[in-house]
Amino acid sequence: MKCAVFDTWVDRREGGKMHFDIVVPENTTYEKVVEFGKAYLQQKGQEGQPLNPKNCVFCHNELAGADFLNSIDEKGYHIIEMQGCE
Repeated sequence: MKCAVFDTWVDRREGGKMHFDIVVPENTTYEKVVEFGKAYLQQKGQEGQPLNPKNCVFCHNELAGADFLNSIDEKGYHIIEMQGCE
């Protein structure tokens, strides 16, 4: 499956930044990407943090591997955690 990757940076409430990618099927609307990002932030105890075109931008398209596909089939998206997401 061809997917779109959105590079995302969010300020953490307690200081610092979270950096993660939101991977979605290629034809997903930006509104849906933001919805997925907000769901992820809520899981991480960071609900209410701003997520908008300034900190969540399209990066590139790629073919999804099996690990991504399982997550996308289950939730509609996959998150790649990079910094400050623990």
